[in-house]
Amino acid sequence: MIAIGFEGSANKLGIGIIEHNTESGVVNILANIRHTHVTPPGTGFLPRDTAVHHREHIIPVVKEALKTSNVQIKDIDVICYTKGPGMGAPLVSVAVVARTLALLWNKPIVGVNHCIGHIEMGREITKADNPVVLYVSGGNTQVIAYSEHRYRIFGETLDIAVGNCLDRFARILNLSNDPSPGYNIEQHAKKGKKFIELPYTVKGMDVSFSGILSNIETIKNEQSCSPEDLCFSLQETVFAMLVEITERAMAHIGSKEVLIVGGVGCNLRLQEMMAQMVEQRDGKVFATDERFCIDNGIMIAHAGLLAYRTGFITPLERSTCTQRFRTDEVYVAWRDAN
Repeated sequence: MIAIGFEGSANKLGIGIIEHNTESGVVNILANIRHTHVTPPGTGFLPRDTAVHHREHIIPVVKEALKTSNVQIKDIDVICYTKGPGMGAPLVSVAVVARTLALLWNKPIVGVNHCIGHIEMGREITKADNPVVLYVSGGNTQVIAYSEHRYRIFGETLDIAVGNCLDRFARILNLSNDPSPGYNIEQHAKKGKKFIELPYTVKGMDVSFSGILSNIETIKNEQSCSPEDLCFSLQETVFAMLVEITERAMAHIGSKEVLIVGGVGCNLRLQEMMAQMVEQRDGKVFATDERFCIDNGIMIAHAGLLAYRTGFITPLERSTCTQRFRTDEVYVAWRDAN
């Protein structure tokens, strides 16, 4: 069975084509094409401008994905798109194309939860069995574990996501958005020597990042700190918070595996800190590279095809988008109960 996936919940436009061999269980990635809306240093990406970017590039990206995969339209079994969560205008711009192609090609359509896409792609690539999942991106920060056909949220951010914290900090320092603010913060942090104490806000299983952002902006304006030291201090603080709540979840459910997904999961320092904690618990960390950590269409195709194989389709009149779509709202029919 073959699915094409459409992702456009933020500034990454992704089209992926995947094949599931239903007899052998083998999954083949046939195409994973992405185009990013990059804004000037010191600025973020606005929903309206991002939607314009997606509309301008989506047809060429679809054509490139079909060419790369060497798949004919008649071979595609289902069209999958990101239903949410995400930014409204970009989500809609991509969903309209997915819906139109479903009508033109006479294909069923499946709306996919963005987070479920990250988790299932991470599980497929790493072969992690039943891990505690740390989902960290520009719009989401959650600690998740699976139970009884749901991905249960054990802890999350109380305000802004960790990726949003990093993005906004990059704007304060006027760092480049190419290839991403988080990547450029990571490179600056490698040169940092001095640790500056920042607010460390963990409340039970939840975290808060907005106070750190306010505090570090004040420090930048009032103290003579190098950008490298600020990047180093910010990373060490926010990643330590994430490691702490992940360890609590591991202890609670008795898991020895951690899977890191989402765009911030590409950060090697986060992976290193998590590995140090997990090794002390005789466990193992699983993570993917930027092909799958960063938003992509292949994860939407994969999660959508998993759902489609259980008999799930999204009726055309319900093929809408929602900016708020929690991970635990999705019934995970393709996994065993425990």
